[in-house]
Order: sequence, then C-alpha cells, then structure tokens
Amino acid sequence: MIRNLVSIAMVLILAGGVPFLSFLTARRSEIRQIPRMDLYISAVLSQWLLVALAIPAVWLAGPGFGAMGFRSTPSSDFLGWAASIIGISLALIGLETILEHFGLWPEESDLVYLLIPHTRVEKLMAVFVVAPTAAFCEELLYRGFLLTVLSRWFDSVQWALLVAAAAFGLAHVYQGARGIVRTALLGALLTIPVMRLGSLYPSMAAHFVIDAVALAWLGPRFLHPKRDD
Repeated sequence: MIRNLVSIAMVLILAGGVPFLSFLTARRSEIRQIPRMDLYISAVLSQWLLVALAIPAVWLAGPGFGAMGFRSTPSSDFLGWAASIIGISLALIGLETILEHFGLWPEESDLVYLLIPHTRVEKLMAVFVVAPTAAFCEELLYRGFLLTVLSRWFDSVQWALLVAAAAFGLAHVYQGARGIVRTALLGALLTIPVMRLGSLYPSMAAHFVIDAVALAWLGPRFLHPKRDD
C-alpha cells in the first residue's frame, strides 16, 4: 500500500505538480527582473530537490536503479546513440530557427531569452552547471523513474513513452507552446535508447551536449540579435 502511494505521489509531482509550478512561474512578472545567475541557481536547486524526492521513492517503491537505466552499455552503442540523438536534435533546432526566421514558426517565449547567457561567467555556469544538472536530473526523473513506473502501470512502453514525453514537455510550459512541443519531442527521442539499450547513459550524454550547445552557442548566436532589434 505504502509503495503504491509513494509511486503515485511522485508521478503526480512530475506529471502535474512540476507543470503547474512552471505555469505559475511564467505568469509572475517579477521573474523577469531576477538576475540570470539567480535563475540558473534556482533551476539547478529545483531539479536536485526533485531528485532528492525521487531517490527515496525508488528505494521504497522500486523499480530499482538498475531497472531505471543505471546500467552500463557497450561503448559503441553509447557513442552511436548519443551522437545520433545529438545530430537529430540539433538539426531540428536549426530547422526550427529557420522556420521562425521566415515567420512559419512561433517566436520563442521571452523567458527563453532570459536564460540565454550573455557573459563569459554565465556561459561557464550554463555549460558546467546548468546543462549537466539538467542532463542527469531530468533523465533520471523522466526517462528513468517516470518511464519505468508508467510502463508497469500501463503494461505498455509505448503509452509510457507518450505520457512521460508529454509530462516532460509540460514541465517546460514557461517556454510557451513552442517550448512544450520541442521538449516533448526531445523527450520522446531521448527515450528511444533507453528502450533499446536499457541504459540512461547515452541519453544523459546527449542531453548534456544539446543543452550546452543551445545555451552557450545557438542561443547567443541566433536569439540575442533578434531581441536587440
């Protein structure tokens, strides 16, 4: 009984609580006045807090860290899957940018612009703290815990993938409709190697590279000039 309640509570937090808090954050006007480094620190602490809640849930209710994807995989599979996800994701982000340039895709949320680093220190923070935190924490939470628990509940990995990807997208509701769609698709893509290999490590590596490149290079290169105009 307790095991089921713990699992249900953690699933509700990830699928409902996090999107709701993200929605409330987007509606707060004062959030736009907070220094960027403070936003980074807040995001990092929030993700580690969720992990701190998830770890006891894994111990009490299962499914166990091995079943969640904390297991080794051959280096060829690791590199192949990580490189494939990185290539596909960055290509889609590039296509997204081109479509926006021609007015065929919604503009980014103003909160996305707030997260793009300006200074060298902010870029270092984004690459070496924000990106690895997101890669580890979000993969553990959504492709590890949530996907595994939902697969058992639904008795279907496909349905679990859809629900977990949707929850991951909604967790980024502060990025607007464009951000929800983008992160949901990325979540689905990151799930594939977990399903095929039973390991989170390729997805973690790919997630880190995608976030680091988007924050430190793609964002400053393609978003700042437009906002300045």
